[in-house]
Amino acid sequence: MNTMDFGYHKLYIGGKLVDAADGQRSAVICPANEEKVAEIAWAGKKDALKALDAAQKGFEYWSRLSLAERTVWMDKLRTAVLEKESDLRSAMVYEMGKTYAGAWEDIEGVINGLEWYPAAMKNLRDEQIPDYENTHTHKMVHQPAGVAVAYLAWNFPLLNVGFKLGPALASGCSIIIKPSALSPLSAYMIGEILHNIDFPAGVVNILTGPSSEVATTMTTSKIPAVLTMIGSTATGQKVIADSTTSIKKLGMELGGNAPFMVFNDADFDQALDLAIALKFGNTGQVCVAANRIFVQDGIYDKFLAAYIDRVSKLKLGFGIDEEPDMGPLVTRKDRDRMFELINDAVDKGAKLEYGGNIPKGMEKGYWLEPTVLSGMTTEMRVFRQETFGPIASIMRFTTDDEVLKLANDTEFGLASYIFTNNHKRIERFSRDLQFGEIQVNGVKYSIYLPHGGIKNSGIGHDCSHLALDDYLIKKRITVAL
Repeated sequence: MNTMDFGYHKLYIGGKLVDAADGQRSAVICPANEEKVAEIAWAGKKDALKALDAAQKGFEYWSRLSLAERTVWMDKLRTAVLEKESDLRSAMVYEMGKTYAGAWEDIEGVINGLEWYPAAMKNLRDEQIPDYENTHTHKMVHQPAGVAVAYLAWNFPLLNVGFKLGPALASGCSIIIKPSALSPLSAYMIGEILHNIDFPAGVVNILTGPSSEVATTMTTSKIPAVLTMIGSTATGQKVIADSTTSIKKLGMELGGNAPFMVFNDADFDQALDLAIALKFGNTGQVCVAANRIFVQDGIYDKFLAAYIDRVSKLKLGFGIDEEPDMGPLVTRKDRDRMFELINDAVDKGAKLEYGGNIPKGMEKGYWLEPTVLSGMTTEMRVFRQETFGPIASIMRFTTDDEVLKLANDTEFGLASYIFTNNHKRIERFSRDLQFGEIQVNGVKYSIYLPHGGIKNSGIGHDCSHLALDDYLIKKRITVAL
């Protein structure tokens, strides 16, 4: 495996590329071979405070621009990102082991966000409220909320940037982006693009460092009007607790534990294809992954055999020139957790049907074979926890009541999937499944479709016009006749 050297990358604060105030740097490690591929400026508390001040000034300028003026800048950024597409995709391959083909989804996240949200803002209309005594006129208007701070997960380094950058900029907010310390390289490269096109200073700021210094400083500050994040439920709970120094708008896409239910009358091949794609895409490191696969007893044996056969043919690999189905996990700690989940399940009665080992010849790096467990039960960690890795856990069920209860038996409520041709069942499950997204006989995600969870899976939405709610405030304007 050849390693690329992406060099050293600075913070982007106040329109400038700068070193960390205390001169600290951090290495970016490639999970495929454990080699250093870049260095980044490693921010501290002073840098976080500097970013907050810069964002406040940036908001004062950006919020006064017309939507048309903001759109010109967003189009300019979109064009510049497309020009650097190959470099950005390569960076994601090396910083987190993503496949080169899979990295295109991240690029799409940025360019679609920058293109779609200005149009969504343009379509946003003031609400006219009738006056029943005919003495006044009333309308509700939208205005940008203020400075936004975005904490991002490592699994989709630029898709997550696009989900936040698009609605924040279109609405008139400035934003501070803190990418994950595990995959900061591509986000820092976005900072360099912003610098090179002379994007208005302070409107976007990009930095990362220890959460105890950088995130806590920004979360507890009274400057941000908006805190938005993509990450774990535990992190979301901490951000909420730390935010109470002032009243802030919160938008959070957190953990998931998606049920994937296949009934006897389902389109077998379609369900099988998607059960593979939704489990092993991005090495299973996806919040909407098929976390718990439930198969009705009439087709269970056939499905399990076909699933194992398909998994055995998945290709592991790394690099820009290869076309693997799956890369490595992001850290050794994450892989160790996979072994813990597998051992816990087997100890409690599950059968290891396939995988579960480090692939031969891939001892260096954080590799794990795609893994299939059968006989999942509710006592196992793979049932209770978000796996976030390449472990497929499969469970047999008999009745609708049984699988509905199993599906809802989780603290999470993000995505769910159901495959059946029984319309009464579809109607019932659409009503009774306790998830923010219920996908029936297929899967679709897009910038214009709302993405959000309930229960411990979050607050608000990414994507669609609903994402704008996080960055806008509403005012009632009443005028006497």
